[in-house]
Amino acid sequence: MSDIDSSYLNQLSHMQPDLYWLDADPLEPKAHPTLIGDTTTDLCIVGAGYTGLWTALLAKEANPERNVIIIEQRETGAGASGRNGGFCSYSLTHGFMNGYTRFKDEMATIERLGRENLEAIAETIKRYGINCGFELTGEISVANEEWQMAGLIEEADLRNSFGDNVEILSKEEMQSRVNSPISVGGLWDPDGTALIDPARLVWGLEKACLKNGVQIFENTSATKLERTSKGIIVHTPYGNVHAQRVALATNVYRSLVRRAKKYVVPVYDFQLVTEPLTPEQMDSIGWKNREGLSEAGNQFHYYRLTKENEILWGGYDAIYNFRGKVRSEYETSAETYAHLAEAFLETFPQLKGIKFTHGWGGAIDTCTRFTQFWGRAHRGRVAYVMGYTGLGVGSSRFGAQVMLDLLDGVDNERTQLSMVRKKPIPFPPEPFKFIIIRLTQWSINKSDENDGKRNLWLKFLDRLGLGFDS
Repeated sequence: MSDIDSSYLNQLSHMQPDLYWLDADPLEPKAHPTLIGDTTTDLCIVGAGYTGLWTALLAKEANPERNVIIIEQRETGAGASGRNGGFCSYSLTHGFMNGYTRFKDEMATIERLGRENLEAIAETIKRYGINCGFELTGEISVANEEWQMAGLIEEADLRNSFGDNVEILSKEEMQSRVNSPISVGGLWDPDGTALIDPARLVWGLEKACLKNGVQIFENTSATKLERTSKGIIVHTPYGNVHAQRVALATNVYRSLVRRAKKYVVPVYDFQLVTEPLTPEQMDSIGWKNREGLSEAGNQFHYYRLTKENEILWGGYDAIYNFRGKVRSEYETSAETYAHLAEAFLETFPQLKGIKFTHGWGGAIDTCTRFTQFWGRAHRGRVAYVMGYTGLGVGSSRFGAQVMLDLLDGVDNERTQLSMVRKKPIPFPPEPFKFIIIRLTQWSINKSDENDGKRNLWLKFLDRLGLGFDS
């Protein structure tokens, strides 16, 4: 860590390796029991994160008589759903340009479905009284280099041609909104992103599921699936679930469908949270409209204000560990925290001396096209969705709805989408996977350092339709 100015490290002197969203929150529900013995259900959902909870809630709302059980290997929301930055985006494709590159002919439909999905999330939060701090703040993609503006202008023109209402901000307009000396402009989307408290959204969905009669079992790992003439048996350590249908919402964790494993790898993303800003500090940065912010580079930071006017600051590094293990010891990284602190003060030098209070990391399920994908197994009795690549807070509801469509044999405009019918290119086996990912990350970093110019390796990936750009 010798390449980092030690003055940046003083910001970390009070930081605890704790998850900010779970810090002594009185709204956290009581624990659920472990599954003991055998039980029978119409639908068994494996995983109690956003996707699993949305699947259960949508299934019960559509058919209140349907018996639904969720089993979770740890506690509800313990994975990415409880540790993300709380950006709830309308995008179903990890950003408009990523979707346009891959699904150009379907983008008008995908855009509409994404907007409808975000509206449905807001309506559900209101209907069930979920106290998750939902704020439709909008989001700004911030350019910190002149070369990034060309890409933002192209995106704005394309999006507006599809009926969006986004706006390019000049350097002066950007800095009048959020005062950072390194900003040179931005793209303002006023209604495509809401900010939420991710843990409270999990707990609110959990309570809504319980209200609708869903049973939840925690500390219950699904060890294998067994197909029978009558359905699927989900095996767990202390009992089994006999289900007509099974929805796998395991995200980055080991899939019970072996052939699905080759499509995703876990990468670790990290975040810091500052102490609350004083009124003087808030005045120094502006940010009066509380927009969500993300940088326009290939490797980027994202940042937002919390309800207490702390700043959550995350991103940039996406760390892949050899063989793609998901382990708790990977959820902290002193070196990454130091780099985050350094970048924070480069963005907001007027906040020099502020302390970070929380720091944590979590695994993101990344696939080669950066969007979720779906599949079925065991003659259609099992369905799965995975590959959200860090933008699943909003798109998880859509992922859950499509998974239910597939399980129920529904043929509609959602299931007809090529993004639903086709899977991404799989990752190669180790050690080639590790080498390719590291080479790609190195190339992306060099691209950012070289005014966005892509080297031969990135151009080769582009031609294959992989298009790594984040």
